[in-house]
Amino acid sequence: MGKTNLLKEFRAFIERGSAIDMAVGIIVGSVMTSVVNSLVKDIIMPPIGVLIGGVDFSQLFIVLAGGQADVVYPTVEAAQAAGATTMNIGVFLNSIVSFLITMFAIFLFVRVVNKMRSKQPVTTRACPYCKTSINVAACKCPNCCSDVTPLEVGPVEESDISKGIRSIKKVAAGGINKIQKIKK
Repeated sequence: MGKTNLLKEFRAFIERGSAIDMAVGIIVGSVMTSVVNSLVKDIIMPPIGVLIGGVDFSQLFIVLAGGQADVVYPTVEAAQAAGATTMNIGVFLNSIVSFLITMFAIFLFVRVVNKMRSKQPVTTRACPYCKTSINVAACKCPNCCSDVTPLEVGPVEESDISKGIRSIKKVAAGGINKIQKIKK
């Protein structure tokens, strides 16, 4: 009896959608990580490297202890091979630059996705008396029974991307009409 209840609860948990939504989010996140990493490493960092004169921050380090005192090591690897303990400042700077670029790329991606979405009208508001959430078209609060003035709900606004596609279709249709006239 205990197993069947456990299985029923597990099935209800999966069917609820939150587990599936979470799994999809993790999968999409892992795919987006590789895309954003490639964008940063392969597209954005090379021009930045050219702009700052080919400086490689990864070789900026300070020898803390060990190694030979009178030797200037050309690379972190050479210093560590000589037994020196290094503080790798350049690797940290590269990580910060990469983080900032990654966050900017994510910001641009989210901005584009938000422009693609249709703008839905507001459907709820706060009751002016009890401050609970009520429908905008309500004339009486279901919680405190106060009379409230209903508000008009605006239409769904078309997304910026949809508007752009519609205008491109109009221009294309006009061009096709001109071509057909010339053809006759």
